[in-house]
Amino acid sequence: MARLMILIAGLGNPGARHAKNRHNIGFMAIEAIARAHRVGPFRSRFQGLVADASLGETRAALLMPQTFMNDSGRSVGEAVRFYKLDLASVIVIHDELDLAPAKARVKVGGGNAGHNGLRSITAHIGNDYKRLRLGIGHPGDKSLVYPFVLGDFSKEEMRWVEVVCEAAARSIELLASAEDASFQNKVHLAVAAAGFE
Repeated sequence: MARLMILIAGLGNPGARHAKNRHNIGFMAIEAIARAHRVGPFRSRFQGLVADASLGETRAALLMPQTFMNDSGRSVGEAVRFYKLDLASVIVIHDELDLAPAKARVKVGGGNAGHNGLRSITAHIGNDYKRLRLGIGHPGDKSLVYPFVLGDFSKEEMRWVEVVCEAAARSIELLASAEDASFQNKVHLAVAAAGFE
């Protein structure tokens, strides 16, 4: 029996100066998945970096678009067309201002909440893909959002970032097999156990 194929795309901006930005938590999650499942190496393809992963019964392509955030859809769209995927087989991992730090929520479709990476993906492939929203909190004022998301996580914040990304990576097989509620619960329990609830 042919195994299911999915695409898991983590969003961020390329280059060393963006590596620890809040906007790059999607890349951090993809890197954690690759470590947890001994995936690699990543290669240049689809205007991004891609690696093949085996997640239980599911084959997955892990993708980090290298187009800069606002053009993420070009990379994701190329991969979706190459693998001939429907939107139910696409998972996008991104930073979420409207969630408290260390929270992880899964949703399908819905609004893009001003997130330019999501807006670009929706423009290229449609809106009904799954999103793994990783909370980074909100700076409190709309005028502060841009410097906030392009600012680096502090050393203190990196502690919960690592816990969330590693918890998501350990349970990603659940998300890959559409067990969204179980995935969310496992991540929540791991984050709570580490004291970041």
